[in-house]
Amino acid sequence: MARYTGADCKRCRREKQKLFLKGSKCESAKCPIEIRPYPPGEHGRGRTKDSEYLLQLREKQKCSRIYGVLEKQFVNYYKEANQKTGKTGENLLRILETRLDNVVYRAGFAKSRDHARQLVRHGHITVNGRKTDIPSARVATNDIIEVREGSRNLTPFEVAKAEAGERTVPAWLEAIPSNLRILVHSMPERQVIDTQVQEQLIVELYSK
Repeated sequence: MARYTGADCKRCRREKQKLFLKGSKCESAKCPIEIRPYPPGEHGRGRTKDSEYLLQLREKQKCSRIYGVLEKQFVNYYKEANQKTGKTGENLLRILETRLDNVVYRAGFAKSRDHARQLVRHGHITVNGRKTDIPSARVATNDIIEVREGSRNLTPFEVAKAEAGERTVPAWLEAIPSNLRILVHSMPERQVIDTQVQEQLIVELYSK
């Protein structure tokens, strides 16, 4: 399975904002974007003329990096969103939000989406009682996501229980840390998705 293996912090610096890819490190003074708030590379400090295309491309890159999705899969998500009724941009964000790894992260059971993907891949998560080790698996309304019985004493989940309530859980989800359970009450609407992207720029990019 293809995946990005470079430095996550360079991605934040490239987008000139925190994408919260490294969990608690992003909240600390050690976050590289706090020290070097400019893009990486020899010409990172130089001025770049922001053309319309560049703005659209950067917005797409930002969105795909936030959710940890590579280009081919992102394009497929866009095509799927475009075929659904409603606004394509909102459909795209809804697809990304309902990925299993994102749900585990949103519920506060992982420090980052990267961490959540690892927990899912290692078989620690079940959906409706069945082990699911595919991070891109999509959840649906009334699904019940839980940590497997044999994994509940692992450090990440003990930490999740101890830090319950420190992160705001989206209204479409209900996290029950004491039982290491997540309930999916509905599909997310745009107004409750706090991802800082302008999805219309992504639509314009792929519509050309």
